Amino acid sequence: MPVRTPDPEPEPEEPAGGEPFVPGSLGSFGGPPAADGANPGWLTELELAEARRRLPMLYVEAVPVRTDGMGAVTQVGLLLRATALGEITRTIVSGRVRYAETIRDALFRHMENDLGPMAFPQLPLQPAPFTVAEYFPLPGLSAFHDDRQHAVSLAFVVPVTGTCDPRQDALEVTWMTPEEAASDTIAADMEGGRGTLLRMALASVGALR
Repeated sequence: MPVRTPDPEPEPEEPAGGEPFVPGSLGSFGGPPAADGANPGWLTELELAEARRRLPMLYVEAVPVRTDGMGAVTQVGLLLRATALGEITRTIVSGRVRYAETIRDALFRHMENDLGPMAFPQLPLQPAPFTVAEYFPLPGLSAFHDDRQHAVSLAFVVPVTGTCDPRQDALEVTWMTPEEAASDTIAADMEGGRGTLLRMALASVGALR
């Protein structure tokens, strides 16, 4: 079964020929001069394929959480998606970093793309990842795998305070306790090693006991 880092569809202002990090899929990077206001770093499908063959691709990934008044994580939000093969899998928010885009802006963009504009992610001015995950096209080189590319992912835990409505190719956002999210059942539904990444996220904020 192919394992890929999630990739949302191109956003409306970007050229339709370009492409925009789900279980089964990591979300935008990099094309023509932007006379019409489009992203000048956007890659066409051919350019993206060539870049993936030659270069590591930079991603951000985010585990959305809800916290109590003391800042302790009470719920974890996971996206439900259907793969190209029709399989239902779970994943976290993820996507590529665009040319000339800050890490914080990339995080905010992908949180809004996947969770909707009313999610209200709480991002500090200088977000710090809890880990850096390397996805390799050949399995066994690390705990993470993406059959299309070598992807380097900065992974974050991001509290959200608003209403989350799935967008893009997400079918729903499922909220569960940290214990439920860290279970073997959930890990089995997550591709590319994201079950391991999710447990690392929860451990980094002291949500695993």
